[in-house]
Amino acid sequence: MALKVAIVGLPNVGKSTLFNALTKTAAAQAANYPFCTIEPNTGDVAVPEPRLDILAEIAGSKEIIPSRITFVDIAGLVRGASKGEGLGNQFLANIRDCDAVAFVARCFVDDDITHVENRIDPISDLDIIETELMLADLESLEKRVVNVEKKAKGGDKEAQQTLRLINLALEPLRAGKPARVVKVDKEDEKAWHMLQLLTSLPALYVANVDEASADKGNELSDLVAKRAAADNAKSVVISARIDSELAVLSPEEQAEFLEGLGLAEPGLNRLIREAYALLGLQSYFTVGPKEARAWTIHIGDTAPQAAGVIHTDFEKGFIRAETIAFDDYVALRGEAKAREAGKLRAEGKAYVVKDGDVMNFLFS
Repeated sequence: MALKVAIVGLPNVGKSTLFNALTKTAAAQAANYPFCTIEPNTGDVAVPEPRLDILAEIAGSKEIIPSRITFVDIAGLVRGASKGEGLGNQFLANIRDCDAVAFVARCFVDDDITHVENRIDPISDLDIIETELMLADLESLEKRVVNVEKKAKGGDKEAQQTLRLINLALEPLRAGKPARVVKVDKEDEKAWHMLQLLTSLPALYVANVDEASADKGNELSDLVAKRAAADNAKSVVISARIDSELAVLSPEEQAEFLEGLGLAEPGLNRLIREAYALLGLQSYFTVGPKEARAWTIHIGDTAPQAAGVIHTDFEKGFIRAETIAFDDYVALRGEAKAREAGKLRAEGKAYVVKDGDVMNFLFS
C-alpha cells in the first residue's frame, strides 16, 4: 500500500531539516533562504514497530521488513502561492498526489534563521498555508463547474454526482473553511477523492520546537495543539534539529543522547505513528523463518482485503485466514504452541482484522 504524506510550510520553518532526519539523508537542502528546495524530495521511512522485533526473535526470522510510509518535502509556500507566487503552482500540484498533509509550524526563536514574514507566529503561518490551499481549491472547482453543469443538465449521472460534490465543497471554501470539514457519504467517497482537493486531505500539525522544548513543547506549540483540536486535526511536537542529529548516530549513541535530553524516543517516531494513525491505518504481521513482516491495512479491513495487500490473487481466491493475536503469539512463544493451546483461529471472509494479528492465508 503506497502512502504519501506531504511536508508543507512556509520557508525556514524546518521542513527540510525534518525531512533529512526522516530519511536519514542530506538530500534536501536546509539552507537559510526561501525556495532552496526546487524539486520535491521523496523518501521512504520505516514505520516504528517494536512488536516486529519481538516476533522475529521468537520465530528466528532472518529478515525484518517493516511497513513504510513516503514523505514528500514540498518547497516553502508563501503568501500568494495559489496565484503562482514563489513557484507556488508547481508545488501545490505536488501536494495533490499525497494522501495527507503535515503542516510544519515554526515554534522556535532563532535570530540567525530568517522568517519570510519577519515574525514568529505559528498560527499565522498555518493560516497563510491553509488559505493558499483553500484558494487553490476554489480556483480549481470554479474552473470545472461550468463544464460539469452542462453535462449534468444533459442527464449525465456521473456529472450530476460530481456537481453535487463540487457544490458541497464550495460552501465551506467560500466561507473560509477547508474542504475536510465536509462529511461525505460512503457511496460518494471515490468521486470526492477524484476532485483532488488539497484541503480535503487529512491534516497533521507539526510544532517544530527548540531543543530545550523537545520533551514537553512550549507556549507556541501549545497554540498549535489548540488549533489542531479546533480543526479536528492531529498535532505532534518535535525538534527537527535534535532528530537530524540523532539520525546520524548509532542506536547505542541515540539511546545515550536521548537519555541525556530526558526523552523516551526520537520525535520522529511519534511523527510517523501520528501520520500512520491519521490515515486510519494499522498493521498485521506474517512471521516465519525467512522473514517477519508488517503489512499496512486500513482499520476495518476484512481478512480478504488484508490478504489482497500481499497479492491480489490472495484476495480473489481467499478461502480462510489462520489468525493468532499478537499477545497470544508472544505468550506462547510461537505458532506451534498457540495452535496447541487453541489460540490459532480459522477466520472467514467476514473477519475484521485487528491491529497486531499474526496471519496466514489459505487461497485457491
